[in-house]
Amino acid sequence: MREPTNYLRGDWPFPAKRLPVFYGWVIAVVSTLGYLASIPGQTMGMAVFADVFIEKFGLSRTTLSIAYMLGTVASALLLTWAGRLYDRHGARTLLVGASLMLAAALVMISFTDTAAQTLAAWTGMHAAVFSFALITVGYFGVRFAGQGVMTSASTNVLLLWFVKRRGLVTGFRGVFVSLGFSIAPLPLALLIDVAGWREALWWLALLVLAGFGVLALLLVRDRPEVCNLRADGESTSQDDLPPVAPSSTLEQARRSAVFWVYALPLAMHALFGTALTFHIAAIFESAGRSRTEAFAYFVPQAVVSVATNLSISALSDYTRLKGAVVGMLVAFLFGTAGLLYLHTNWGYWLLVAGFGVGGGLWGVLSNLAFVRQFGTVHLGEIHGFMASLTVLGSAIGPLAFSLARDYLGSFSAAAWVCGVVLLALLIFAIVVSQPHDQPPARQLRHP
Repeated sequence: MREPTNYLRGDWPFPAKRLPVFYGWVIAVVSTLGYLASIPGQTMGMAVFADVFIEKFGLSRTTLSIAYMLGTVASALLLTWAGRLYDRHGARTLLVGASLMLAAALVMISFTDTAAQTLAAWTGMHAAVFSFALITVGYFGVRFAGQGVMTSASTNVLLLWFVKRRGLVTGFRGVFVSLGFSIAPLPLALLIDVAGWREALWWLALLVLAGFGVLALLLVRDRPEVCNLRADGESTSQDDLPPVAPSSTLEQARRSAVFWVYALPLAMHALFGTALTFHIAAIFESAGRSRTEAFAYFVPQAVVSVATNLSISALSDYTRLKGAVVGMLVAFLFGTAGLLYLHTNWGYWLLVAGFGVGGGLWGVLSNLAFVRQFGTVHLGEIHGFMASLTVLGSAIGPLAFSLARDYLGSFSAAAWVCGVVLLALLIFAIVVSQPHDQPPARQLRHP
């Protein structure tokens, strides 16, 4: 294996091997914090500010959705390139850089209204024109750095430190990530009410940069070999580890039907789930439910998601993943029915259960599917391309739902289209075989 080419890929500022515990557990904590630090760049983080942005920036909901889509699509186009940077420069470099960019984008967004008014006074043009352009750039920054680079790098670095217990460890991370993502809208809304929307963005920027950015710089190590350690904390021999899976390039992966069995459902979840999250208050209002109920929905959904993620992650070390992708699609179909009948009590709980179970399975598959199928050598680039598809889906979803409401009077038409696509993907996932999907435990029994 090639030695580190720069100090950011080295074992500093202290030798990881000297810790009394396996350093992979430190990486697991940092990986979890990386996901949580990405919240300002995730849909649930930006969605809390949506109504404020509409009011302060002089934009309609559809116009703001278009800005969100454009910024998100632009970020998606660069994520495969960012994956190549990960393979070349490592997790520490990418995580520190993403922290800097995310914090800068949040600060920029906080000055969108004042900058737009200043530019309008200079040019005589309407301030909303500049607000649209500036928030589009701001959305690009938070989506690329937060949802894109920070989450991908946090995922990849942990996968290299564990093999035999990869499913279990990522499952435990998923518990905290799911809870954090689901609970985040409530304290963010409270922060906006107490401190103001502009100050809330400043606080988030400070937490991302001075909090996570510094931790990533000090604690991240790209892989165990850099620290003279082995995956899973093996001290002398790796004879009992599963054989290393052959690694595919991105082009080889994209030519495989198996890649699309996972890629398309994961991207579809991003499209549908992002639309639901971004318009959560309006969707609940259209069903006769309050804004408080809308944000509170994330709590029971998180409980279901966490329970699913943890249990299936632990089982995934001993089972194949085909059942998980089929189960995810079935769960999202139930969630679609719940959204269409959200005005009823059973519809509400069907939405909670469907997106909770589906989201938990999504967490398992987004972590494990590609490393198990295509190996680790080009993992950054493969995950980068997958992230670009996911981010692209998340860009299309909010606009599609907004247009459905504007031109068709409700969000239901968009939900029906999502349901049809989910059904087609379910059939595709069932019929495609996956001969190389071998869990670590089975590889150990049958070398």
